Amino acid sequence: MEEKKFDIKSIIGFVLIFGILLFIMYQNSPTPEEVEAQKKAEQEQVEAEKKESKQNEAVVTTSADYTNTIALDSSQQVAAQNKLGALSYALTLPGEDFTTVETDVFELKFSRKGGHLAQVKLRNFVDYDSVPIYLVKDNNSAFNITFSTSDSRTHNTQDFPFQQSVSKSGENTVVSMKLKVSESSYLEYRYELKPNDYMIDFSIKSKGLSGVFNTSQPITLDWKQKQIRHAKSISYENRYTRLTYMYDEGKVDKLSQAGDDDETANNVEWLSYRQFFFSSILIANDSPFKNVAMTSKNLVEDEEIDTLFTKIYTSKLPLVYNSGEVNKSLGLYYGPTEAKTLKNYEKGLDESIPFGWGIFGWINKMIFIPLFGFLSGFLPYGIAIIVMTILVKIVLSFVQYKQFLSQAKMKILKPELDAIRLKHKDNKLKAQQETMALQSKAGASPLSGCLPGLMQIPVFYALFMFFPTAFELRQKSFLWADDLSSYDSILEWDIYIPVISTFYGNHMALFPILAAVAIFFYMKMTTGQQMASQPTQEGMPDMGKMMKYMIYFSPILMLVFFNNYASGLSLYYFISNLISIGIMLVIKNYIIDEDKVLAKIEVSKTKPKKQNKFQKKMTDMMAQAEEQKRTQQGKKK
Repeated sequence: MEEKKFDIKSIIGFVLIFGILLFIMYQNSPTPEEVEAQKKAEQEQVEAEKKESKQNEAVVTTSADYTNTIALDSSQQVAAQNKLGALSYALTLPGEDFTTVETDVFELKFSRKGGHLAQVKLRNFVDYDSVPIYLVKDNNSAFNITFSTSDSRTHNTQDFPFQQSVSKSGENTVVSMKLKVSESSYLEYRYELKPNDYMIDFSIKSKGLSGVFNTSQPITLDWKQKQIRHAKSISYENRYTRLTYMYDEGKVDKLSQAGDDDETANNVEWLSYRQFFFSSILIANDSPFKNVAMTSKNLVEDEEIDTLFTKIYTSKLPLVYNSGEVNKSLGLYYGPTEAKTLKNYEKGLDESIPFGWGIFGWINKMIFIPLFGFLSGFLPYGIAIIVMTILVKIVLSFVQYKQFLSQAKMKILKPELDAIRLKHKDNKLKAQQETMALQSKAGASPLSGCLPGLMQIPVFYALFMFFPTAFELRQKSFLWADDLSSYDSILEWDIYIPVISTFYGNHMALFPILAAVAIFFYMKMTTGQQMASQPTQEGMPDMGKMMKYMIYFSPILMLVFFNNYASGLSLYYFISNLISIGIMLVIKNYIIDEDKVLAKIEVSKTKPKKQNKFQKKMTDMMAQAEEQKRTQQGKKK
């Protein structure tokens, strides 16, 4: 009971002490007038200390200080003059941090610091997640000129504030960014924007700086950009993200598609920082750049971690002085990597699209691009792919006919060919001679079936390059596929499975499955015919066994490899193989009559067959080999 009383008393005591302390503090607190006077005195003391400090030590300016919009006092001006020389004048000029300009296709933001484009938003496009397409955003791009001045200083334009102005030139909008040395002397970035145009007329020009520049030292334009991801599969997008450039009057070259790379090229006419379906291109309008150093670095090492950027590009482009001044006319293209759009500028920019090299690119540019453009002009895109596939298969149907005719002839001749090999089983050269003689008389050569098939390879590869780069297919839906330029996912999972996720992905696409099934049945039918007609040869690989493996290997390859590819490409292969199966059945059941083929072979055997140069040479070589063999056997005896 006493313990409880003690606790109550202690609490009362603490409350009383606390109340007394509050009373004393209240009594001794200063009046509002005294508080105001004390604050004023302290502020004056701080200002005096700051002023004394500025007088006793030099002001050190950094790149962060260059954008200061507040007028410098006399001591800061002296320090800036000592550090920056003539360019210190730029620090005294006011301005906004960013200038925003909009056109029909752009929303652009120009940075006062450095005078370059800090943001490029394409108004007419969104990415796979309905987010607006940005080619430049959040400091992913740097545009800088490094130069020396006559007072032995080296400067970077990205560190200085530019004075901006926006004006009109007819329908065009002109944005001028000037790095000023004085009111009449400056280095200017001039951007001229045209209505509904992705090309920006861009120039770098100096005025009154011939005495400021140190022309004995190089002046270099550095352009650096990290490519922002826009597609559903970053690894697939990265496969078609590549630095491409034109040099030496029309030659086109590229940096590595997969790994890191660097190159130096002379007489560069344009540089394309391609990000799959969108490109940032710098064009030399007046004269090519000399000795350009370029690098490309792959940023996607792990698709689960590296999800924002694909590659980073850098270019060092030397500028030249003309009477001590700089005057360079350029073009800046920010827009879709679309053939018809790029071709309008007549600078070969469409060569930056990977249509394929040599004949493959020619087939795409001269046949498939115009054909698909015509069909998609009045048909839905998925239907246009099917119609184009049908047309291609009809044109190439004679190739299938030649292949099946050759297989039918070889199948009919197989018993005779086997008899020849059995008869001359101890003399392979003689067996080969008689085999060639029989095939020549019958007009049935194995090569006659292979050569028509080789004719399909250019078409096959051209279409393989066409569909993944066809901008027209981007975000166009067909059946269950919501984007024919990307994979058609019907099932997805979040769990990362090491081997499966690496090679197959974390989704299942339906069109590759359908294409794989169609390829399996097509190869089952055609390979069975080939195996029946293929004679066995001692000492040679078992072609029948190899063909059996191919029946299963090809569909599996289609299933795995194309799971991340454009669904438009898988749709093409699916329809193409269905049509091939149909054509094969028609040819086999209604066109090729084995009895008639046999009758023609018998007639051909009776006719004297004139050998071509290749056949005659092969026959002579075999005869010589046979003669040498008999001679050697005679010597041994």
